[in-house]
Amino acid sequence: MNTVEIVPIREEYAEGFNRVLGVVARERRYLSFLDAPSIESTRAFIRDNINSGFPQVVALSDDEVVGWCDVTRKARPVHSHVGILGMGLLPAFRGQGLGIKLIERALTAAKEFGFHRVELSVRADNLNAIALYKKAGFEPEGRLRNGVYVDNVHCDLMLMGILLQSAEGNLS
Repeated sequence: MNTVEIVPIREEYAEGFNRVLGVVARERRYLSFLDAPSIESTRAFIRDNINSGFPQVVALSDDEVVGWCDVTRKARPVHSHVGILGMGLLPAFRGQGLGIKLIERALTAAKEFGFHRVELSVRADNLNAIALYKKAGFEPEGRLRNGVYVDNVHCDLMLMGILLQSAEGNLS
């Protein structure tokens, strides 16, 4: 395997990020959408993350994006302390320890940003991802029965979360 570097997102990575997003989305198993958005939407997403200071990192192999992890703020003001984690890796780069490195880098940046909590949802049948998230410190917090419906199949979603800081300050 080539050396992989994890770096903060930059606008110049938009096309590579969009390409990887599309590959993972078209697998129809991991993300909440089934294809990548337009390149214009992807560029706007990246610009918004950069301008807002939201954590977003990419994994580069030979200067090509092969994965990402981001933490974006929940929409409502009462949830402004909460980030939502999204991530993905090209199939050839899975199972090599990159996922945990991406998550750890993004969570460190999320804590520095000031998020107190980060949450995610994952298909309940995605046991590899659930194990990865648990390794990173996420805990199961609930289940949405028949939370997704893809290709005429219902699947439960597991809700997971991690506390980065308590209301009184940092967790130890």
